[in-house]
Amino acid sequence: MISFVGAGPGDVDLITVKGRRLLEKADVVIYAGSLVSREHLTFCKKGCKFYDSASMTLEEVIEVMEREYRQGKSIVRLHTGDPSIYGAIKEQMDLLEERGIEYEVVPGVSSFTASCAAIKGEFTLPGISQTIIITRLEGRTPVPNTESLELLAAHKASMAIFLSVGNMERAVKKLKQGYGRRDVPVAVVYKATWEDQKVIIGTLDDIAQKVKDHGIKNFAMILVGDFINGKYERSRLYDPSFSHGFRRATQ
Repeated sequence: MISFVGAGPGDVDLITVKGRRLLEKADVVIYAGSLVSREHLTFCKKGCKFYDSASMTLEEVIEVMEREYRQGKSIVRLHTGDPSIYGAIKEQMDLLEERGIEYEVVPGVSSFTASCAAIKGEFTLPGISQTIIITRLEGRTPVPNTESLELLAAHKASMAIFLSVGNMERAVKKLKQGYGRRDVPVAVVYKATWEDQKVIIGTLDDIAQKVKDHGIKNFAMILVGDFINGKYERSRLYDPSFSHGFRRATQ
């Protein structure tokens, strides 16, 4: 069996219990070395084979998977965060299916939720936003025209922007166009949950300069929206005047 496993955002204790158990039993681990902490590999058994996919092509990864699978080995494909978000796993799974190779997917903690935890925030605040937009700025890899940053920002929803801090000024320009405001709160979280994590708080008016001053060019999440420090309404879930299937209103 091949298991695609989300390693979490950085802190090795944020992998799921199932993911850790699969690592402990694995004969082969193919990991994203540019993003996944090598400390995860210390939980593997003696004799486990390791392959760093940072320098490998898709075809080379599949070749290793198929060879080891045919030999009856237990294989973990270790991805950063949650593999379903910018994990490039669909193309791997399709090729495995063409070859009749069994696999499973084990979810993980994404860096966008870890970043929100780092600022002690909540994306979905009553009266502010009930929607989270997860996206990225177009670069060498394009995005559909209908998903340009300014169009998405126009929804005024909470936003988590991946892979874009290297073009912070361009991202800010597009966000200003979409929000129509310069005072929208922004948090940039560098290497969420890693030991060298940094959190920078600002607004669309000053965040680009703050990011530049800290020398952050990659490995950072951009969080945007009034959920960061806006005035929200009390949740009805725990409101004594609100009834639901598990509690009667008391007021």
